[in-house]
Amino acid sequence: MPGREERAVAMMDAGANCAQAVLGVFCRELGLEKGSALRISSGFGAGMGRRQEVCGAVTGAVMAIGLKYGSADPGDREAKETVYRLTRELMSRFQAEFGSCLCRELLGCDLQTDEGRKQYEEKGLGTEVCRPCVRGAVRFLEKIL
Repeated sequence: MPGREERAVAMMDAGANCAQAVLGVFCRELGLEKGSALRISSGFGAGMGRRQEVCGAVTGAVMAIGLKYGSADPGDREAKETVYRLTRELMSRFQAEFGSCLCRELLGCDLQTDEGRKQYEEKGLGTEVCRPCVRGAVRFLEKIL
């Protein structure tokens, strides 16, 4: 059976965005049905709706951290601090490896424009940038969870 990194990339090859791919390979063990995970994470791809803010691979991983260590009690300070600490750790590792946690900086093109999406395709950025970022987020998350 392929590992999580390979399964996440296969999900992207099948049409999932980066956030869906990362959360999707952890959802069952975290108690979230896969269809729900894919719906919840659907707007986070391409840095949240192609706004190119925080990379979807990172946001998918942060959602997984919340599912594992978060609390349904808003007053649970210990859980909140744990989630914040692990989120910072994940983001620090991601930034150290990829140079940024921001989609726009990782890709260097504007996905909100036709020209930017054309550059994304022509330069193979999905293969060259997005898939390695998804692999990295999954790898870092495996160490945290």
